[in-house]
Amino acid sequence: MEASNFFKFNKQQDQFEGDSSKDLWSIFKIMGEFVEGYDKLFRVGPCISVYGSARLKPGSKYYEMAVETAELITESGFGVITGGGPGIMEAGNRGAHNKDGKSVGLGIELPFEQGVNDYVHPKYEINFKYFFVRKVMFVKYAQAFIVFPGGFGTLDELFETLTLIQTEKIKKIPIVLIGSEYWGGLTDWITNQLVEGGFINPDDTELFYLTDDHVDAVNYVCDFYKKQKPEPNFDY
Repeated sequence: MEASNFFKFNKQQDQFEGDSSKDLWSIFKIMGEFVEGYDKLFRVGPCISVYGSARLKPGSKYYEMAVETAELITESGFGVITGGGPGIMEAGNRGAHNKDGKSVGLGIELPFEQGVNDYVHPKYEINFKYFFVRKVMFVKYAQAFIVFPGGFGTLDELFETLTLIQTEKIKKIPIVLIGSEYWGGLTDWITNQLVEGGFINPDDTELFYLTDDHVDAVNYVCDFYKKQKPEPNFDY
Protein backbone atom coordinates (compact mmCIF):
# COMPACT_ATOMS: atom_id res chain seq x y z
CA MET A 1 0.00 0.00 0.00
CA GLU A 2 1.35 3.44 -0.92
CA ALA A 3 2.14 5.76 1.99
CA SER A 4 -0.52 8.32 0.99
CA ASN A 5 -3.21 5.63 0.80
CA PHE A 6 -2.03 4.14 4.10
CA PHE A 7 -2.43 7.43 5.96
CA LYS A 8 -5.77 8.06 4.26
CA PHE A 9 -7.02 4.63 5.36
CA ASN A 10 -5.92 5.20 8.97
CA LYS A 11 -7.64 8.59 9.04
CA GLN A 12 -10.88 6.99 7.84
CA GLN A 13 -10.49 4.24 10.44
CA ASP A 14 -10.04 6.80 13.23
CA GLN A 15 -13.17 8.61 12.11
CA PHE A 16 -15.12 5.35 11.99
CA GLU A 17 -14.10 4.53 15.54
CA GLY A 18 -15.19 8.00 16.67
CA ASP A 19 -18.57 7.53 14.99
CA SER A 20 -18.84 4.12 16.66
CA SER A 21 -18.53 5.66 20.12
CA LYS A 22 -21.33 8.10 19.23
CA ASP A 23 -23.50 5.15 18.21
CA LEU A 24 -22.87 3.49 21.56
CA TRP A 25 -23.95 6.62 23.44
CA SER A 26 -27.11 6.84 21.32
CA ILE A 27 -28.23 3.57 22.95
CA PHE A 28 -28.86 5.50 26.16
CA LYS A 29 -31.06 7.99 24.28
CA ILE A 30 -33.02 5.11 22.78
CA MET A 31 -33.39 3.47 26.20
CA GLY A 32 -34.63 6.77 27.63
CA GLU A 33 -37.38 6.99 25.02
CA PHE A 34 -38.46 3.43 25.75
CA VAL A 35 -38.55 4.04 29.51
CA GLU A 36 -40.61 7.23 29.20
CA GLY A 37 -43.01 5.63 26.72
CA TYR A 38 -43.53 2.47 28.74
CA ASP A 39 -44.00 4.41 31.97
CA LYS A 40 -46.59 6.84 30.60
CA LEU A 41 -48.56 4.52 28.36
CA PHE A 42 -48.83 1.70 30.89
CA ARG A 43 -50.81 4.11 33.08
CA VAL A 44 -53.20 5.25 30.35
CA GLY A 45 -55.31 2.09 30.07
CA PRO A 46 -56.95 0.50 27.01
CA CYS A 47 -56.66 2.65 23.90
CA ILE A 48 -57.43 2.42 20.21
CA SER A 49 -55.08 3.91 17.64
CA VAL A 50 -56.55 6.15 14.96
CA TYR A 51 -54.18 7.01 12.14
CA GLY A 52 -54.03 8.09 8.53
CA SER A 53 -52.85 10.99 6.40
CA ALA A 54 -51.33 14.06 8.04
CA ARG A 55 -52.41 16.10 5.00
CA LEU A 56 -56.19 15.92 5.31
CA LYS A 57 -57.82 19.15 6.48
CA PRO A 58 -60.81 19.92 8.71
CA GLY A 59 -63.97 19.74 6.65
CA SER A 60 -62.74 16.91 4.45
CA LYS A 61 -64.70 13.66 4.44
CA TYR A 62 -62.24 11.46 6.28
CA TYR A 63 -61.13 14.14 8.75
CA GLU A 64 -64.68 14.63 9.98
CA MET A 65 -65.29 10.88 10.02
CA ALA A 66 -62.17 10.41 12.13
CA VAL A 67 -63.46 12.97 14.65
CA GLU A 68 -66.74 11.08 14.95
CA THR A 69 -64.90 7.76 15.16
CA ALA A 70 -62.79 8.99 18.07
CA GLU A 71 -65.87 10.30 19.83
CA LEU A 72 -67.47 6.85 19.60
CA ILE A 73 -64.26 5.21 20.78
CA THR A 74 -64.25 7.45 23.86
CA GLU A 75 -67.91 6.77 24.57
CA SER A 76 -67.12 3.05 24.38
CA GLY A 77 -64.61 3.39 27.23
CA PHE A 78 -61.33 3.44 25.30
CA GLY A 79 -58.71 6.14 25.03
CA VAL A 80 -57.43 7.35 21.66
CA ILE A 81 -53.78 7.13 20.56
CA THR A 82 -52.53 9.01 17.51
CA GLY A 83 -49.20 10.18 16.16
CA GLY A 84 -50.01 13.60 17.60
CA GLY A 85 -49.66 15.46 14.31
CA PRO A 86 -52.12 17.17 11.94
CA GLY A 87 -54.71 15.62 9.62
CA ILE A 88 -56.29 12.36 10.73
CA MET A 89 -54.12 12.38 13.86
CA GLU A 90 -55.51 15.75 14.88
CA ALA A 91 -59.02 14.55 14.10
CA GLY A 92 -58.59 11.52 16.35
CA ASN A 93 -57.33 13.62 19.25
CA ARG A 94 -60.06 16.17 18.62
CA GLY A 95 -62.78 13.55 18.90
CA ALA A 96 -61.35 12.25 22.18
CA HIS A 97 -61.03 15.82 23.47
CA ASN A 98 -64.65 16.58 22.53
CA LYS A 99 -65.84 13.78 24.80
CA ASP A 100 -63.35 14.45 27.62
CA GLY A 101 -61.60 11.16 26.86
CA LYS A 102 -57.96 10.16 27.07
CA SER A 103 -56.27 11.86 24.13
CA VAL A 104 -52.75 10.48 23.63
CA GLY A 105 -50.23 11.88 21.16
CA LEU A 106 -47.01 10.10 20.26
CA GLY A 107 -45.15 12.88 18.49
CA ILE A 108 -42.10 12.54 16.27
CA GLU A 109 -39.39 15.05 15.37
CA LEU A 110 -39.87 15.84 11.67
CA PRO A 111 -38.66 18.84 9.65
CA PHE A 112 -42.13 19.50 8.20
CA GLU A 113 -44.29 18.99 11.32
CA GLN A 114 -44.05 21.24 14.35
CA GLY A 115 -45.04 19.69 17.68
CA VAL A 116 -48.23 17.88 18.60
CA ASN A 117 -51.71 19.16 17.81
CA ASP A 118 -53.71 21.21 20.31
CA TYR A 119 -56.09 18.35 21.16
CA VAL A 120 -53.50 16.08 22.76
CA HIS A 121 -53.82 16.15 26.56
CA PRO A 122 -50.54 17.47 28.05
CA LYS A 123 -50.56 14.53 30.48
CA TYR A 124 -50.52 12.09 27.56
CA GLU A 125 -48.02 13.79 25.27
CA ILE A 126 -44.81 11.94 24.43
CA ASN A 127 -42.29 13.06 21.83
CA PHE A 128 -39.86 10.74 20.10
CA LYS A 129 -36.74 11.15 18.03
CA TYR A 130 -36.66 7.57 16.79
CA PHE A 131 -39.42 6.27 14.53
CA PHE A 132 -38.88 2.66 15.54
CA VAL A 133 -39.35 3.43 19.26
CA ARG A 134 -42.57 5.28 18.50
CA LYS A 135 -43.86 2.38 16.41
CA VAL A 136 -43.19 -0.05 19.26
CA MET A 137 -45.37 2.11 21.53
CA PHE A 138 -48.25 2.02 19.07
CA VAL A 139 -48.15 -1.75 18.73
CA LYS A 140 -47.57 -2.45 22.41
CA TYR A 141 -50.29 -0.25 23.87
CA ALA A 142 -53.02 0.06 21.21
CA GLN A 143 -55.74 -2.57 21.51
CA ALA A 144 -56.90 -1.93 17.95
CA PHE A 145 -56.02 0.08 14.87
CA ILE A 146 -58.59 2.06 12.91
CA VAL A 147 -56.83 3.13 9.74
CA PHE A 148 -57.96 5.94 7.46
CA PRO A 149 -56.48 6.72 4.04
CA GLY A 150 -52.86 7.83 4.21
CA GLY A 151 -49.44 7.76 2.64
CA PHE A 152 -46.21 5.86 3.16
CA GLY A 153 -46.24 6.26 6.94
CA THR A 154 -49.77 4.88 7.21
CA LEU A 155 -48.92 1.92 4.98
CA ASP A 156 -45.71 1.27 6.91
CA GLU A 157 -47.50 1.08 10.27
CA LEU A 158 -50.33 -1.00 8.80
CA PHE A 159 -48.12 -3.65 7.21
CA GLU A 160 -45.75 -3.84 10.17
CA THR A 161 -48.68 -4.58 12.48
CA LEU A 162 -50.11 -7.15 10.07
CA THR A 163 -46.69 -8.83 9.87
CA LEU A 164 -46.34 -8.97 13.66
CA ILE A 165 -49.77 -10.60 13.99
CA GLN A 166 -49.16 -12.98 11.09
CA THR A 167 -45.85 -14.13 12.59
CA GLU A 168 -47.40 -14.34 16.08
CA LYS A 169 -45.00 -11.81 17.55
CA ILE A 170 -48.06 -10.12 19.01
CA LYS A 171 -51.56 -11.34 19.72
CA LYS A 172 -54.28 -10.70 17.20
CA ILE A 173 -55.93 -7.31 17.61
CA PRO A 174 -58.60 -5.71 15.40
CA ILE A 175 -57.33 -3.81 12.38
CA VAL A 176 -60.04 -1.86 10.58
CA LEU A 177 -59.57 -0.07 7.27
CA ILE A 178 -62.03 2.75 6.62
CA GLY A 179 -62.81 3.72 3.03
CA SER A 180 -63.29 1.10 0.32
CA GLU A 181 -62.74 3.72 -2.40
CA TYR A 182 -59.20 4.11 -1.08
CA TRP A 183 -58.35 0.65 0.26
CA GLY A 184 -60.30 -1.43 -2.27
CA GLY A 185 -57.51 -1.53 -4.85
CA LEU A 186 -55.02 -2.65 -2.21
CA THR A 187 -57.24 -5.36 -0.76
CA ASP A 188 -57.99 -6.65 -4.27
CA TRP A 189 -54.25 -6.76 -4.98
CA ILE A 190 -53.65 -8.67 -1.75
CA THR A 191 -56.22 -11.26 -2.81
CA ASN A 192 -55.31 -11.46 -6.49
CA GLN A 193 -51.54 -11.34 -6.12
CA LEU A 194 -50.51 -12.38 -2.61
CA VAL A 195 -53.12 -15.06 -1.95
CA GLU A 196 -53.40 -16.37 -5.51
CA GLY A 197 -49.63 -16.35 -5.88
CA GLY A 198 -49.19 -18.31 -2.67
CA PHE A 199 -47.26 -15.54 -0.92
CA ILE A 200 -49.64 -15.46 2.05
CA ASN A 201 -52.27 -17.87 3.36
CA PRO A 202 -55.91 -17.23 2.38
CA ASP A 203 -56.88 -16.72 6.02
CA ASP A 204 -54.32 -13.90 6.35
CA THR A 205 -56.91 -11.66 4.68
CA GLU A 206 -58.96 -12.08 7.86
CA LEU A 207 -56.35 -10.09 9.79
CA PHE A 208 -58.03 -6.85 8.67
CA TYR A 209 -61.60 -5.66 8.19
CA LEU A 210 -62.70 -3.16 5.53
CA THR A 211 -65.71 -0.89 5.98
CA ASP A 212 -67.09 2.48 4.91
CA ASP A 213 -69.03 2.99 8.14
CA HIS A 214 -67.18 4.38 11.14
CA VAL A 215 -69.93 3.14 13.50
CA ASP A 216 -69.42 -0.35 12.10
CA ALA A 217 -65.66 0.06 12.63
CA VAL A 218 -66.01 0.88 16.33
CA ASN A 219 -68.62 -1.85 16.83
CA TYR A 220 -66.25 -4.37 15.23
CA VAL A 221 -63.58 -3.50 17.79
CA CYS A 222 -66.01 -3.52 20.72
CA ASP A 223 -67.43 -6.89 19.67
CA PHE A 224 -63.90 -8.31 19.61
CA TYR A 225 -63.36 -7.25 23.22
CA LYS A 226 -66.63 -8.69 24.44
CA LYS A 227 -64.84 -12.04 24.15
CA GLN A 228 -61.53 -11.10 25.76
CA LYS A 229 -59.98 -8.53 28.04
CA PRO A 230 -57.88 -5.80 26.39
CA GLU A 231 -54.28 -5.76 27.57
CA PRO A 232 -50.89 -4.51 26.32
CA ASN A 233 -48.85 -6.70 24.01
CA PHE A 234 -46.18 -7.41 26.61
CA ASP A 235 -44.32 -9.94 24.45
CA TYR A 236 -43.45 -7.37 21.78
